[in-house]
Amino acid sequence: MSPKKLLVLAFIPAAPLLLFFVLTVSIWRVRTITLEPERSAQAAYVADGTEALPPRLATGAKTAIREGDARPAIVASFLERHNSPLEPYDHYGQVLVETADRYNLDYRLLPAIMMQESNLCKAIPPGSHNCLGFGIHARGTLGFESYEASFDRAARELKERYVDIGLTTPEEIMTKYTPSSNGSWAFSVNQWIVEMEYNDREYARENRQDNNLLEYTREEQQ
Repeated sequence: MSPKKLLVLAFIPAAPLLLFFVLTVSIWRVRTITLEPERSAQAAYVADGTEALPPRLATGAKTAIREGDARPAIVASFLERHNSPLEPYDHYGQVLVETADRYNLDYRLLPAIMMQESNLCKAIPPGSHNCLGFGIHARGTLGFESYEASFDRAARELKERYVDIGLTTPEEIMTKYTPSSNGSWAFSVNQWIVEMEYNDREYARENRQDNNLLEYTREEQQ
């Protein structure tokens, strides 16, 4: 018998084993492929296109931002949610964050006080641009030429006359900012701060706390 015929006869019994081996290896490779995870449909995006985690689970300065600064978008969203007259919202979100950074304040403080004092500038003395209730008393009303000017003055005063002397929570600030309050001022300011943090009003109502206003300053985030 020729060598070729002998080789064919030897291959026939081994063919099923060889086929079984090939199929086993193929199935194992298919089962061990790692697929790239799809981007969640719930993923949130900030103004510059960077991706954040879903709302409420991660907003504020703790937001899982791959790159960029989410804070202006968070403040803008807060202004829009409450129909503030401060438009365009992205502009004033940026202004409020830049003002806070200039004086190393928590970026949530000014909007929270504005919400408490004037419903985010809806109820202010005409032409005053004074949204923070700053310098409004029986002797008269402190007015400013622009919202930006009023934010800057209030931020400077809060930094120098409150935070720098150790008043670093809404409850502590209340004792000097509005000493006649029965506690409702700090109660509300804390709620607005938490709402910005978690992007959820109901959550904020149920989880109020006296917030540490040194936690999200520019220096703490560097």
